[in-house]
Amino acid sequence: MSKAYLAPVTNDYSKRGMYLFLLVLAAGGAVAFQGWRTLLNNFAVDVAGLDGLKMGIVQSVREVPGFLSLLAIYAILVVREHRLAALSVIVLGIGVSMAGLLPTTAGLVLTTLLMSFGFHFYMTMNQSLTLQYFSHTEAPMVMARVRSVTALSNVLVGGAIYLLARRLDYEPMFAILGGVAVAAGLWALTRDPSSPDAPMQRKKLVFRGRYWLFYALTFLSGARRQIFVAFAVYLMVVKFRFSVEQVTLLFIINNVINYFVNPLIGRAVNRYGERAVLTLEYMVLTVVFLGYAETESAIMVGVFYVADNVVFNFSMGINTFYQKIADPRDIASGMAMGFTVNHIAAVAVPFLGGLAWMADYHVVFLGAAALSVLSLVLSQFIPGQLRKAQIGG
Repeated sequence: MSKAYLAPVTNDYSKRGMYLFLLVLAAGGAVAFQGWRTLLNNFAVDVAGLDGLKMGIVQSVREVPGFLSLLAIYAILVVREHRLAALSVIVLGIGVSMAGLLPTTAGLVLTTLLMSFGFHFYMTMNQSLTLQYFSHTEAPMVMARVRSVTALSNVLVGGAIYLLARRLDYEPMFAILGGVAVAAGLWALTRDPSSPDAPMQRKKLVFRGRYWLFYALTFLSGARRQIFVAFAVYLMVVKFRFSVEQVTLLFIINNVINYFVNPLIGRAVNRYGERAVLTLEYMVLTVVFLGYAETESAIMVGVFYVADNVVFNFSMGINTFYQKIADPRDIASGMAMGFTVNHIAAVAVPFLGGLAWMADYHVVFLGAAALSVLSLVLSQFIPGQLRKAQIGG
């Protein structure tokens, strides 16, 4: 079993430069991206006038840069990974800042593409750097703490939007949120947390048959997640008439829970292994998507939404599973390939979901439940003892 690079300077991963670097970019990126997600559905319905089909088109376009994440492996031929991460957060912020200026379908497509290129390239580099610079037991804890910081940022964003929604138009809110990401990216450009001792990465795409389970779980995760991203909040806005303030309040509740739960998930990956954690995720998701399809209660759809967000964090087990089976030189390529595989279905699913929505929205969520069951079956192929013995701190 391969070993990830572990910096020799200190045994405390929280004191390494890469740890702070990842946290700052995570916070800045989260402010912009979560703010965009919070405002998008109401902005699209109230200002841009998008229907379900057009919303599906926008969400499909949003996933095209994810499909092109494989280009990140070629980008690091000329730009070092940590600098590409910083630049990507800047691009993410610029895209969000511009969103309020173009309240049309074409305008949303354009700004969504820009935002999404930044987001997906950043996420590819974030996961690659985490798996390269932290050991098998440290990586789940670092991922968990990065997600906790993201959740805390999301809470602050939600609170800010809740207070500002009645005082500011969409345009200045988008501009402020995007500006935070730009500032974080500019700060990161002044730092160099890399180490010459880290494994040299292959600067080409690597697709290996022995990684098939990682690819399969990643593919299904992408398809299922896009149904949630594209249509869960849209269901709340269109069917249950949730306002911006109500959607924001749900985001706050969700992220407060995630802030405390994420470290526990990281420990669970170390203690129980990836198979157990992913099994629980897929069982819960099956129930959640069936709930979306059948509930007539606004309260229950909110409960399902929060549960969906919490168990999504269990998906870190897919990447830590890859870290344990992969050649250390394949980490960057694997993350780029993983994001591309993740988005093969994600590019088409929102558009097809939009078409299905026009006929019967129940079909959209029943399809997601079926994907969860398939993921549950495949997760049983993960070896039960594929973990290191000690629990991370």
